[in-house]
Amino acid sequence: MLKSDLSLVAMPQLRRWDLFCAVVDNYGDAGISWRLARQLASEHALSVRLFVDDLSALARIAPGIDPSRGEQLADGVQVRTWQGPGGAAPADCEADVVIEGFGCGLPAPYLAAMAARESPPIWINLEYLSAESWIEGCHGLPSRHPSLPLTRYFFFPGFSGASGGLLRERDLLARRDAFRADAKAQAAFRRPLGIDDGEGDAQLISLFCYPDAPVPALLDAWADGDEPVLCIVPQGVATSALDAWTGGGVPHAGQALRRGRLTLVEVPFMAQDDYDRLLWSCDLNFVRGEDSFVRAQWAARAFVWQPYPQAEGVHRLKLGAFLDRYVEGLAPDAATALRAFAAAWSGDGELAPAWNALSAAQSRLSAHAAVWAQRLAQVPELASRLVKFCADRV
Repeated sequence: MLKSDLSLVAMPQLRRWDLFCAVVDNYGDAGISWRLARQLASEHALSVRLFVDDLSALARIAPGIDPSRGEQLADGVQVRTWQGPGGAAPADCEADVVIEGFGCGLPAPYLAAMAARESPPIWINLEYLSAESWIEGCHGLPSRHPSLPLTRYFFFPGFSGASGGLLRERDLLARRDAFRADAKAQAAFRRPLGIDDGEGDAQLISLFCYPDAPVPALLDAWADGDEPVLCIVPQGVATSALDAWTGGGVPHAGQALRRGRLTLVEVPFMAQDDYDRLLWSCDLNFVRGEDSFVRAQWAARAFVWQPYPQAEGVHRLKLGAFLDRYVEGLAPDAATALRAFAAAWSGDGELAPAWNALSAAQSRLSAHAAVWAQRLAQVPELASRLVKFCADRV
């Protein structure tokens, strides 16, 4: 066990934590908030309340959540609904630490309750993940509220020891390795999904992307290619593109559609733990946003990331900053292939030739992904760093 994985004991006066999440990217914001809340409760023995403004999004990745209930206990976390910073929300604040997820804003009555406390809670703004170097200079900086006696600290997830790190449960890598070493466990996971169809020579690829991804061009490249591809798509992902490409014949969950060298399988949308297993099972993973992006890296498999689309191409800057870090130590031709394909996947370049180059570099990309995951595991993980950061401010 790495030293950074050892459990940190929260100081007694920091036992109660409130997390606020407003869902923007359906499964990224809710997914990260849910993973963090669960980890704080299970690994750090904290009392955690998670406020989410769209429980239906959370319920798709956390089946224990009932979206019709405004208050419930799940996996040791008190889950509650709220209507965002401008709507009805709790007017009480008994928390010792308040986490504002991704700058979502806090309700005015709740802020007033924070300010009225003799000892206000530690207030953290958990920022979006970025590989850009400027975040390291801003990580941990305080900001005074303009009218209330409150200080908010900016906490930036990242890829270096000068950042807040990445979410990683203490046993995640051990569970991954145990799953990969157990052929029966892999077969038992894949069989109900309809992805164990005897095509053992096919490259297994998972596809999770935003609606603007050039999916038809990619499917054409796979169908017309020399090597067999088995592509797994969760229900509800790239629906319009798949419908157009299949002529309305998108396979039902557990069924397959075959065209040329491509076999396309749609699977039910998965709980987070099952999605991790899917990433561990595949040779190549297409991921998006932040939550699946981080989990693909812990999977230690080759992956292609589509960042959340932003105005004026800001997402392309984030993609470039990540690739600048990621390709360190990767063979130059493989790095070039990855950059070109990632650009094409985000709408900048021809996809078919970029795919051919990426496919040719597959073995080197796979080996590099394993090295990258080992390197990341040397950086203290986010939940523990967050607990220590707060404890240091008491």
